[in-house]
Amino acid sequence: MPKTIVLAYSGGLDTSIIVPWLKERYAGARVVCVAANIGQGDAELAGVREKAIASGAAECFIEDLREEYVRDFIWPTLRAGAVYNRKYLLGTSMARPLIARRQVEVARAIGADALAHGCTGKGNDQVRFELTYMAFAPDLPVIAPWREWDIRSREDAIRYAAERKIPITATVEKIYSRDANLWHLSHEGGGLEDPNWAPVEDMFMLTRSPEDAPDLPERVVIGFERGTPVSVNGEVLSPVELVAKLNEIGGLHGVGRIDLVEDRMIGMKSRGVYETPGGTLLYAAHSELEQLVLDRRTNAAKDLIAPRYADLVYEGRWWTTEREAYDAFVNVTQERVTGSVTLQLYKGSLTVVGRESAHALYDERFVTFGEDDVYQQSDAAGYIRLFGLSQRVRAIRDAEAAAAAGGVSGGAAGGAGGPPHKNDRAGRGQPHHQKNAEGGEDASEEAPGEPAMASA
Repeated sequence: MPKTIVLAYSGGLDTSIIVPWLKERYAGARVVCVAANIGQGDAELAGVREKAIASGAAECFIEDLREEYVRDFIWPTLRAGAVYNRKYLLGTSMARPLIARRQVEVARAIGADALAHGCTGKGNDQVRFELTYMAFAPDLPVIAPWREWDIRSREDAIRYAAERKIPITATVEKIYSRDANLWHLSHEGGGLEDPNWAPVEDMFMLTRSPEDAPDLPERVVIGFERGTPVSVNGEVLSPVELVAKLNEIGGLHGVGRIDLVEDRMIGMKSRGVYETPGGTLLYAAHSELEQLVLDRRTNAAKDLIAPRYADLVYEGRWWTTEREAYDAFVNVTQERVTGSVTLQLYKGSLTVVGRESAHALYDERFVTFGEDDVYQQSDAAGYIRLFGLSQRVRAIRDAEAAAAAGGVSGGAAGGAGGPPHKNDRAGRGQPHHQKNAEGGEDASEEAPGEPAMASA
C-alpha cells in the first residue's frame, strides 16, 4: 500500500476527480500533485494549487517548464522536420515526456513510493507517461485510475465530481477535451467524434476564422541560426517569446488549423482538431531554408529520418538511443541552416515569398538564362553518357539477345545466327568516334570496349 503518491495534475476533469479517488482507494495515503506550466495560459493555471488542495491533495507543486519545453523538445523536433500522419505537429506528444520526468524528480525529492496519472486506457498519453517513468523510476509502481475504476465516460466523471462537490469547468453540454500548451491547442470529443461533422467556429480559441481575418496580407520574416529560430522581423527573441509572437501573428490571419483523423498507438483511429499557428509558420520557414542551403541528398536523407522521428515522439520514445542518434545526424545537417525566410499570411493561407542565407547553394551565376562564364554546357554530354550508362548497356544486351533469338529461329541458312564480334561495328574493323560540334563524343556512337548494337 503506497504511503505517498505523486500525481501528474492539470486541474481538468480527470485529474480533479483522481485526487479523492486515490484517497478513497488507498486509505491514509498522501497525494501530492505536480502541475506543469508549459504555456497553457494564466487562466488555465489560475487557482490550480487551491483546487488541488480543496480536492484533498496534501500539496501541489507548479513547475515552470516553458523554456525547457521549447528549447529541448520543440526545437529538436522542428529541426528534424518531424510531422505525424502528414499533418500533426506533435504539440501534446512532445510535452508528455518533459512533464513526466519532472513528476519523477518531485517524487524522488519528497520520497514518494508511487506515481499516478490521469490518462485514459484508450489514448496515447498513458504510454508516453509510463515510458518516461520506466526510464527514470523503474522501481516505482504506477497507478492509472482510468484502467481500474468503474467510471466509463466523461459524463460519469462529471457526475462523480458533482457528488463530491469537486469544482470543475467541464459540462455535459460542452464536452470537448482540450490540451493547451505554448505550441498548440487540441480539441477532441463532442461533435468531433463524428469524422464528417464540421467544427463550429466558437470551438476555436487561438485562430481567427479565415473569413474574419484581416483583408490585407502581412509579411513576417523568421530568422534561424544553425536550424534554430532566433528572431521575428529582425527582433531577437527568447524561445518562449518567439513562439508566443508567431502564435499571435499566425492566429490573427487564421493560419495553423489542422483537422486530422489520426492513428493512435493502440490501433484505433481518432479525430482531433489542432490549432498550431506559430508552429505552422516555423515548419514552413525552416523547410524552405533547408531547401536553399542543403544539397539534394542530404535533404533526401532528412526526409527519411523525419517520419521516424515523428513516430518516436508520438509514441513517447523520447528517452532512447534512437532519438539521440537521430539528433546527432540532424545536428550535423543544421550547421549551415542559418538565414531568414519571409512568409506572407492572408486569410488562412501561408506563402513563402523570400529566403536568404550566406550558406545558400543557390548561385545566380550558375542558373542564369543569360550569358555566363562559370558553366560549360558541353560538360553535360559526358555526364549524361555516364549517368545513363546502365540503361544503355541494358538496351545493347537486349538487342543482342533479340538478334541471337532471331538467328536461332532463322537457322544457319539465314546467316543471322549469333552476335557479331565486339570489334565488328557494322563492317568496320575498329570502332569509330564521331566528334560533335562541341568536341564531345557523339552519343549515337559506342564507346571503346562497349558491346556493339547488333543488327536484327
